[in-house]
Amino acid sequence: MLGIGPLHPPAGLVPRASRRQGLLFLAAAVAIALAVGLAGLLRVAPVARLDNAVLDALTRATATDAAAPDTLVVDIDDVSLAAVGQWPWPRYRLAALLERIAAARPAAIALDILMPEADRTSLADIQQTFQRDFGIAVTIDGVPDGLRDNDGYLGHVMAAADVVGARYFYFDHATGETRPTRPGVGFDGALDALELDRAHGVLDNVDAIASQTRASGFVNMGVDDDGVLRRLPLLVEYRGVLHPSLALATTMRALDASSARVVEGRDGASLVIGSHAVPVDRRGRALLRFEGRPSRYRSVPAVEVLAGRHAPQDLRGKVVIVGASAVGLRDRHMTAVSPAFSGAQVQSALVQNILDGRALRAPAWGGIAALALGLVLALALGGLFLAGRRLLALTVASVGAVALLGALAYVAFARWGLVLPVAAPVLVAAIVLAVAFVTRFAMQQRHARRWRRQLENARQVTIESMSAVAETRDPETGAHIKRTQHYVRAIARRLRDTGQYAEVLTDEYIHLLFLSAPLHDIGKVGVPDHILLKPGPLTEEEWVVMRRHAEFGRKIILSTSQHIEGDNFLSVAAEIAASHHEKWDGTGYPAGLQGQAIPLSGRIMAVADIYDALVNRRCYKEPFPHAQAMDMMRQLRGATFDPVVLDAFFAIEDEITRIAAAFRDEEEAATGAGVAAADADADVVRRHAPARTTPEFLLDHDRG
Repeated sequence: MLGIGPLHPPAGLVPRASRRQGLLFLAAAVAIALAVGLAGLLRVAPVARLDNAVLDALTRATATDAAAPDTLVVDIDDVSLAAVGQWPWPRYRLAALLERIAAARPAAIALDILMPEADRTSLADIQQTFQRDFGIAVTIDGVPDGLRDNDGYLGHVMAAADVVGARYFYFDHATGETRPTRPGVGFDGALDALELDRAHGVLDNVDAIASQTRASGFVNMGVDDDGVLRRLPLLVEYRGVLHPSLALATTMRALDASSARVVEGRDGASLVIGSHAVPVDRRGRALLRFEGRPSRYRSVPAVEVLAGRHAPQDLRGKVVIVGASAVGLRDRHMTAVSPAFSGAQVQSALVQNILDGRALRAPAWGGIAALALGLVLALALGGLFLAGRRLLALTVASVGAVALLGALAYVAFARWGLVLPVAAPVLVAAIVLAVAFVTRFAMQQRHARRWRRQLENARQVTIESMSAVAETRDPETGAHIKRTQHYVRAIARRLRDTGQYAEVLTDEYIHLLFLSAPLHDIGKVGVPDHILLKPGPLTEEEWVVMRRHAEFGRKIILSTSQHIEGDNFLSVAAEIAASHHEKWDGTGYPAGLQGQAIPLSGRIMAVADIYDALVNRRCYKEPFPHAQAMDMMRQLRGATFDPVVLDAFFAIEDEITRIAAAFRDEEEAATGAGVAAADADADVVRRHAPARTTPEFLLDHDRG
């Protein structure tokens, strides 16, 4: 008895990379690290956005929500705007507000409101308008000269209270002002370390205000590509002069510093104001550290201050920013901690950062360090891959590296205010791990395909080996096996294409038919030679023995299939061996099955096997011509053969003859016999054929 053991893929189907594959992966990992690292240095969008997302997460995670101790916002909010009833407020009302604030003796006052146009409610302006438009000279008595011009009056109050004014710089077009724009403070030191933005124009307060303002700061705010405010410019160059931002100028006023110095250190440039150092990048921008939501930065409604309903001690010694948060004025900004920070609160946050010494720094060496860390990670993961480590090990290493980078970024941010660009090494770890997964998957797929090919070969070799056992007992050649294989497949495909038995005849099932067909006569190994090789007709007793080969075949195949786990190809082979001699009318053997009770595989095999037996030489007969064989089979439609299967066979007659010609027996190929006899002289064929060529011949001489 022939048997084979269980079939298993080698090494659990987990291939190990060759050294060449490992080195290629390592090189790819290094290339990825270099590309991502350079993208981080150049602040390319994907890396920069991930760094920004990390910065936002750290800002939220470390926010204390404690009230800012040194700053206060006097806010022209919606309530204050409604109380006065118009915007912009008359300048004398702003002057009154500033006088109230100054009376509380704050450390510094900044007016975060820009007034580039004259106040049309000034008495002097009203007199000029009537004179110009109507020719009427309006006389107003009893008003001091200082109150006739609202703008001049506000400028006077701002000068007396030393209020820092606002201005706005243009970078896309020039303006034609003739009076020099004075910053009110100066800067020196390592100015060459900075590459500041250069403005081409300026929007300033009207001259009556600007000329009396001792110090001013710009209110430009640049948001990142995603619309979030994370950085504020501290310095801008305009006409060869460095100008401070409103927050910087106000802080310098609070510290009584008329100048600041740029110092370049190991971590980058800083702007030093007395004992306070403010980290800046090469463009002179400072990273904002928001300690909580807008409510963390205390504010007092402007209407409360005007009405004297505030506590003066709330203002005393504080840096006061006067600004407007009313919704209609659109001075609100999206930040990491809130989508609605007013401009004055943003200025307040930066002032508090400077005074606390908690301003954030993105170290100049951060990009290089990120690139180096990415390379180290790439080498480590590539080395693990080269060493044949499993994906689990690479995953654990990658997750561990990312967790370590996250912890390092958190500690550096919370303790030292350092913003480390961890996005690049994190992306390197993620991309290299993804490439490892894809590579391993591709290797496994290739390994699996190779194993499937080997398994297919093993199945084919098993079938051919088992068929060879029968061939040693039977003069039929391997060409018969090849022909019947292809006949069976061709018939099955025709049936499926015409919608017959389509639910059964799947590609997989047809393939199993093709593999299994050679085993249809394996049971002949159990038939004695004197019966199997007998050249003449068999006796009734010999027929009984001969017909047992179908059952022998089923048992042999089933005994072998028991050694193969799960569903296997030999189950179809056993079905074919047992049923290919059954006849449609129930007169076949070994079980006398009738009609649809005969397995479809057996019905298809019966057509293929009998046709091949008819048109090829056997020890008991000479070959019939193709046309005669077809006619004999047609006469047995509905008796021996399933009509549907036989009709499919007739429909592909040309393909059948091509298969027969392609796989001729060797001696017949040499003599031109076999199917070629269809074209030979019929009398010559008949001289070698048995006397009876009726369909009953099939019944009497059907030996397999």
